[in-house]
Amino acid sequence: MKTQSSSSNNSNQTKSGTLPSNLIIKSGKFVWTTLWHMMMAKLAPRDPSGAYIRPASAFRNTISTETEHPFPPAADRYRLYVGLGCPWAHRTLVVRSLKGLEDAIPITIVSPSPEAGGWVFDVPENGCRTLAELYLQAKSGYTGRSMVPVLWDMQTNKIVNNESSEIIVILNSQFNQFAKHPELDLYPESLKDAIEQWNEKIYPTVNNGVYRCGFAQTQAAYNLACNQLFATLDDIDRALQTNRYLCGNDLTLADVRLFTTLFRFDVVYYGLFKCNRRRIQDYSNLSRYLRELYHLAGVASTCDIEAIKRDYYGNLFPLNPGGIIPTGPDMSYLH
Repeated sequence: MKTQSSSSNNSNQTKSGTLPSNLIIKSGKFVWTTLWHMMMAKLAPRDPSGAYIRPASAFRNTISTETEHPFPPAADRYRLYVGLGCPWAHRTLVVRSLKGLEDAIPITIVSPSPEAGGWVFDVPENGCRTLAELYLQAKSGYTGRSMVPVLWDMQTNKIVNNESSEIIVILNSQFNQFAKHPELDLYPESLKDAIEQWNEKIYPTVNNGVYRCGFAQTQAAYNLACNQLFATLDDIDRALQTNRYLCGNDLTLADVRLFTTLFRFDVVYYGLFKCNRRRIQDYSNLSRYLRELYHLAGVASTCDIEAIKRDYYGNLFPLNPGGIIPTGPDMSYLH
């Protein structure tokens, strides 16, 4: 009897420990794949090949001293809305810090909320609970994406600009009379051609390239994006063998634009976005470059690794359904 009971228990354990049936696996895969494509269509628009298409920014005004320009330079008139996890918003924080504009341009930090379908305020601001409501306040009937960063005019309750590459140019040049470091020019005339050449190379393959990897909806689209990403990283690493920064010995906006992507690379893009061919810390020159940029005065204070992990792993449900936030990686090499 003892032998029979033991055999019966083993049999039950075997049955309960088996994998789900083939039908259940096929049904589950079909349902999840269908839902995944539906969610990805909202999160990441795609072209027919399955490649991610980033929507264009909708507000493209500038700050100017020209007579009767609607947005003249002024202290305490403009506000930056940023998310700490967002690399595009992070660019504006880095330039604001490097130029010493903290006293002239206040910031409000918003957080991503899958439940709200976008960025939300911790405390309601301007009568708004979400960034989408702020966009509607600026432009009635607005139906586009409500993204960070936002350069907001507190006097007219209008959005000046929500394109990060343009906001950092504005911060570099249009608020010098209020800046603690007006002598710092991150976009000098003599280097503009070189800066733009790097920008044109790095934006599609690295800045947006990591998203093209993470948000790809076909293997072919992913393979193309991943190959282009690492080809450019290899090119940059070679260029940094002889250059301190991208354009020589001068820090420029091209470096700022690259920095915020590199800082997130080992933390989230390497794993979550499947950019796992190589880490930035595995590149001798890129890792040195990233470390040097991180230690520029004021830059480290704009970097929040825990917020980055929380915003990516905790909120990109289609890429991480369990919402589990990893404890790593070890980024002590930056310090």
